[in-house]
Amino acid sequence: MTPAIPVSVVDFVNAWPVTWGFLKGAVEGFLPITDLPSACADRLARGEVQAGIIPAIEAARIPGIRIVRGVGIAAYSRVRSVLLLSKVPFSEIRSVALDTSSRSSAAIVRLLLADLYGARPEYHRAVPELPRMLATADAALLIGDPALTAKSEGLHVLDLAEGWNRLTGLPLVTAIWAVRRDVAPEPFLWSRDYARHRLGEIIDAAGARTGLDRKLLAEYFEMNLHYDLDDDDERGLAEFYRRAAVHGLISSPDLPPFSGVPLVPRSFS
Repeated sequence: MTPAIPVSVVDFVNAWPVTWGFLKGAVEGFLPITDLPSACADRLARGEVQAGIIPAIEAARIPGIRIVRGVGIAAYSRVRSVLLLSKVPFSEIRSVALDTSSRSSAAIVRLLLADLYGARPEYHRAVPELPRMLATADAALLIGDPALTAKSEGLHVLDLAEGWNRLTGLPLVTAIWAVRRDVAPEPFLWSRDYARHRLGEIIDAAGARTGLDRKLLAEYFEMNLHYDLDDDDERGLAEFYRRAAVHGLISSPDLPPFSGVPLVPRSFS
């Protein structure tokens, strides 16, 4: 019997529309290991898993991987779950507490503050608890479930996808499926397709976890986020890499190779 392929799966609700097939065992032959985004990337880099849904910028830092073309987590404009919350106007920020689970968003916030607002604050990592973060910094970066449920009254709020679109006119790709060269890309498309037909189930599960109402979550999954990545998303990812390299956040602006496949239809009962 062929052993299951270990795969890193982000434990945030925003990833469920690309990971649901693995989590529910519908895509066979894989062993999902749930973790935070940064830890998913670290597992892939250490060789503990053969694939993972990882922060987009981490694909530039892990040798020997390919990006699965056509699937990921992205937003055209408002994303809701990647937020900078500040006690002062963005141009006046002098310190930022970064959510420890973040990698791509930590890079994006540096680019936006520098290129949109002319701010170059100091950064430090912190557990994603907003009151504690703001006790030690002017602003806090939250991603995923903590951002979705954050209380932002009285704060300046920058949705990073809105900021990125304002800066570049392009979508923001926050996460991608990355695979080792000998791992076929089709199962990662199948997992997304499996989830697409079970969105109501995902919304119910997300409501149970976050306490958010069903209407808001439906809008979040269906309007704020998208999971079918196209040429515009690839241009957005390329621009992210270009700016990240200019700011010294990655060593090269070149995208890793894509694992392109003809889309293989699959039916799920």
